[in-house]
Order: sequence, then structure tokens, then C-alpha cells
Amino acid sequence: MSAVPARGKGPKTRDYFAELFVAGIMGDAQWQIYFPKRDVGFDFIAAKLVQDRMRIRPVQVRGLYPTAEKKDRSPYRWSGRLTQVHPALVVAFCYFSSDHMTVAPTCVAYVPLAQLKRPSRGGYRFDGSKLQSGVVTPRRDFAHLFGWSGLRALEQVGESA
Repeated sequence: MSAVPARGKGPKTRDYFAELFVAGIMGDAQWQIYFPKRDVGFDFIAAKLVQDRMRIRPVQVRGLYPTAEKKDRSPYRWSGRLTQVHPALVVAFCYFSSDHMTVAPTCVAYVPLAQLKRPSRGGYRFDGSKLQSGVVTPRRDFAHLFGWSGLRALEQVGESA
């Protein structure tokens, strides 16, 4: 199977990699990771004991792969539907560069469901990143959702179910 994207799509070989990458990073931050027997909406469930309270976060991962032809844009928008929702849901946006042979994503945003926009036509939208020269970076007003600071914020966002 070729790793070259077809018709503006990212390489299919990286879809599962994005999920495992995010799960690995969350594991490094002391989250316990539970994979479902069958993926029917949540890619995994993350749990962490914080100040004697268990935080439980269902997680959906979206791997985003800009193509080399894609022009610079701010915002570099994701819009789509979520297969399952829950008040404690986190959508992890795992951004790769347009060079699909890079070893790891350029950045990851950990976005609580409440932080996603709901357009009138349905679905969800996230405008927190920008694309410049094939590389995705956080927009200033959304930087707190990216990397370790975004991951630490999940310990405090909302109540666990």
C-alpha cells in the first residue's frame, strides 16, 4: 500500500497512527487509556485521578493532513460530524505537515466538546489552527488548547460522567 495521498486526502496508513500517537502522549501525561472492543464512536476513553477525583474523558481523534497543493490559510478549519458525543468528550486534532513522510504530527489540539462551534447547518467546527508553507500551527487565541497546556487543561474541564 502506498503512503501517497489520493485526491487531496491524507495517507490512510496514518489514520490509526494519529489515534495511537494521541493515546501515547496522554499516557505519558499519566492518563489511563482504555480502547473499546469495537470502535463505535469513541476512539478510546482516558481516565486520570486528579485531586482525589476521577476525570473520565471519551476521546475522538481527527488526523488532519494538508496536501502540498493547499495554500496558506488562517484559519485552517476542520468541520464535520462527530460519530458520538458526550459532555466530557475531547476531540484531539492531530495535525500533520504536508510532507506526509514526517515522523510525527506537527501539533495536537485537545478540544473539549464545549469549545467546538456549532454551525447552523449542523455538525461541528474548529478554527484553532493556521496553515503556513505546509505546516500547521496554533492560532494565538487557541494556543492554550495545544500541546501540554491543552492536555493539562483536560484535568479541569467539566465534570466527569
